[in-house]
Amino acid sequence: MALTLVTGGTGHLGGDIVDRLVGAGRRVRVLARSPGVRGDVEWAAGDLATSAGLQDALLGVDTVIHAATFSPIARRGGVRPIDFFKSPSAVDVEGTERLLSLSGEAGVRHFLHVSIVGLDEATLPYARNKLAGERLVRGSALPWSVVRAMPFYYLLDRLLAGLGWLPAWPMPTARFNPVDTSDVADHVVACAFDGQRGERAEIGGPEDLDLVTLARHYQEARKMHRRICPIDVSEARARGMGLIVSSGVRGRLTWADWLKRRYPRAQPGEAERMLSGL
Repeated sequence: MALTLVTGGTGHLGGDIVDRLVGAGRRVRVLARSPGVRGDVEWAAGDLATSAGLQDALLGVDTVIHAATFSPIARRGGVRPIDFFKSPSAVDVEGTERLLSLSGEAGVRHFLHVSIVGLDEATLPYARNKLAGERLVRGSALPWSVVRAMPFYYLLDRLLAGLGWLPAWPMPTARFNPVDTSDVADHVVACAFDGQRGERAEIGGPEDLDLVTLARHYQEARKMHRRICPIDVSEARARGMGLIVSSGVRGRLTWADWLKRRYPRAQPGEAERMLSGL
């Protein structure tokens, strides 16, 4: 049976991708620094940032789904001044370059790279790293595909939670359509095995909403109350921040429904009590 290697398979999107591959009866190997607990996949110990274990991880692999990334903003759930000046590139650029090279040596037949919508106009160093990695894939001699996705709901949830200590939330009024990782995983897996190659349809969520509305929905779901201050931004500034509406495929799960699943039993004042303990 053909073998698929998934990088980032222990993350939110990667885990959803692995679930769908296993559910379809495919043989899956997950690259991770430390093996996980699930027994329905093969585990390959390795590190994109150092290339350790990559060669062994690619033995016998037919398809690579490269979903690994390293975003300090996403990891900590907030933006710091340093994020406007630099971001580590060891995974998204150098790691992607190593993985491409070794995939070519291993005879990989399809390399699918998960990227981000709007990178060409984004300004943060992390986005520039993602764009550099994507360009490496596009310039590779391997048969490749690139799937760009909008920002994920869980990241938006994390960023909004990080604002909980503020009495007022400044929110740009630009519209965009974030998406759930489950919908992205469905699209990625379909693109991995439909026989097509190259730039694939990007994917975003089903609704075009501004951050003011998204923040209100979040506060309602968390039973919390903070003043929301709408801020008008230029179209160019919004696009540089990744606040754009994607074209292509639309996911099915709405932000409101995602919040209901994430916070099914939130009680009045619960958010304040949780945040006071941070």
